[in-house]
Amino acid sequence: MTAGEAVGAGRSFGEEGGLLTYGSYLRLPGLLAQQVPQVSPPAHDELLFITVHQAYELWFQQLLHELTAVRDFMLPELRRAHVIERLLISQIDVLETMTPQDFLEFRAALAPASGFQSVQFRELEFLSGAKDPGFLRRFRSLTEAERARLDRRLAEPSLWDAFLALLAARGLPIGDDHQILATLVAVARDRNRHDDLWQLAEDLLAHDELAGLWRARHVQMVERQIGTKSGTGGSTGAPYLHRRVPLRYYPLLWELRDWL
Repeated sequence: MTAGEAVGAGRSFGEEGGLLTYGSYLRLPGLLAQQVPQVSPPAHDELLFITVHQAYELWFQQLLHELTAVRDFMLPELRRAHVIERLLISQIDVLETMTPQDFLEFRAALAPASGFQSVQFRELEFLSGAKDPGFLRRFRSLTEAERARLDRRLAEPSLWDAFLALLAARGLPIGDDHQILATLVAVARDRNRHDDLWQLAEDLLAHDELAGLWRARHVQMVERQIGTKSGTGGSTGAPYLHRRVPLRYYPLLWELRDWL
């Protein structure tokens, strides 16, 4: 018998059920009380809209947990992040089961709330490397705690910063973009010595690609639902989202392909 088996040998899980239940562990009563439709008379699809967007925020929280660990320890956890990001893309399919007419039944009640105001989404962009302090000026409804979180993400290293630090620790030059690109080419051409660095660079690129796919899929969904109407938070809606689609976190990893 192993030590682990010895520790668990005297346990009777059925008898322990009164101490911790599935519902109490997951805090389900509180969680399931958070989906509160706002419009009257009720609109059938408002619950779907709330559920999907709350699920996004839960997955954003998990992504921040995973990507922060990758940055801090350069762990090979980006594969898990990729799976979560594919799930986020697929959730748009659920939203598109709602027709434009269904959405319009409750859309007006959302204003001035908007997905543009998602603090965790901006944290993900900042952590990934797309740091834009202008978002803090445009967020008029930030709480002090939310502003502190975004300020911290702006000040701390990004995933790209951590990757460059790892290259430097291996004695590879990272002085400017030209040097970094030359280093990336050297890594790509000598995978016997640098395969771990190559794989990490590929995982970062996949993270970048999946973020771009989500932005492209999201703007298509918005156009399908509301066309080119302005966003409920005051943005220009689809035109603004179209401008965000070409954003790339790691342009040098994309340029690298030209040199292979």
